[in-house]
Amino acid sequence: MRKFLRATLVDRGYRVVEAATAAEGLRHAADEAPDVIILDLGLPDMDGLEVIRRVRQWSQAPIVVVSARGQERDKVAALNFGADDYLTKPFGVGELHARVRVALRHSARAPDAQGEGPAKFAVGDLNLDLLARRVVVRGQEVHFTRLEYKLLAVLARYAGKVLTHDFLLREVWGPRATGETHYLRVYMANLRRKLELDSAQPRYLLTEQGVGYRFADE
Repeated sequence: MRKFLRATLVDRGYRVVEAATAAEGLRHAADEAPDVIILDLGLPDMDGLEVIRRVRQWSQAPIVVVSARGQERDKVAALNFGADDYLTKPFGVGELHARVRVALRHSARAPDAQGEGPAKFAVGDLNLDLLARRVVVRGQEVHFTRLEYKLLAVLARYAGKVLTHDFLLREVWGPRATGETHYLRVYMANLRRKLELDSAQPRYLLTEQGVGYRFADE
């Protein structure tokens, strides 16, 4: 797997630093300050979830997990520990490169220490100005309720990153709302009705089944 990843990434022009163990990977992550970390959870000396936890103590570099663990609970655990994305083996080269590009874009516009992301950005026909609280879709301004806009703003600030149900509930409704996923279903349906051409086949607000949601930026 490491040989495959190195070959395909180098072929696309990336500089790759490779590690065979968690300990080696943590040293490289600290010394090299990589733009993105691709991490397998099945490591010989430490569980990958612990690696994510340790990296997140001092770095916000995007972490893309590649793992044979395909259960929803494994994906949720990795994302809750701080991973940005999750690819289940086997996966295609095209999908890998797409996820890496998204992770790099997310890193370039990641929220700062105060949680503030970029004020403006555009995706397809959707334009957002988070400071002005203005959203334009296909040339028409769209209006939202307070909670609809708050949910959209959180998704937009972390565009490209899979956000778990519990994370979104805490950010929008507060810690007491954890587990109340029906809130999200109702409000996501409202957002899609206002933003998507076809809410049954969304382009911007994507569902990660059993895990959460992602604001697509590609």
